[in-house]
Amino acid sequence: MILPDDEIERVLQEECPGPLDLESALTEETLGGAISHPALIMNAETSLAEVLKLMREADRGAVLVVTNEKLVGIFTERDVLLRVAGHAMDLEQMVVGELMTPDPVTLPADASVTFALNKMLVEGFRHIPVVDEQGKPTAVVSMRDLVEYLSGFFNRDVLNLPPDPRPSFRNRDGA
Repeated sequence: MILPDDEIERVLQEECPGPLDLESALTEETLGGAISHPALIMNAETSLAEVLKLMREADRGAVLVVTNEKLVGIFTERDVLLRVAGHAMDLEQMVVGELMTPDPVTLPADASVTFALNKMLVEGFRHIPVVDEQGKPTAVVSMRDLVEYLSGFFNRDVLNLPPDPRPSFRNRDGA
């Protein structure tokens, strides 16, 4: 059965939402389309116990740390592994401002997806704060956000992958 051109176009629009050209989307689309949730923002004097509880409950890998509404740092899963795990400390008394990564690299909200992806790959970041012109944090872009955004361009291919792409042999006779 051959579909008319308008029906083919409708099917393609349903299966491939957004720009059809990935390259132009990466350079023209801003981070607003890739960020999937609002930032977790905490005061620098918030206890580490409260920050860890919030990260766990919200299933987030980063918290933006502010003082007087200005971004002063970021606290990530990597900080937990390097600065918290294996160290004896009172989580109720320790404040996040003492363990955060100070003065993180930031991006403006109008940065392109390509620029953010490049920055993360080159500098080894998994999270980058997004700030407005006054330095006030508005969001966090994560590597996961970017991967999920990019996977939207490959709907048919991604959705049709087998659960385990490796061939499985039940016996050695076929090997």
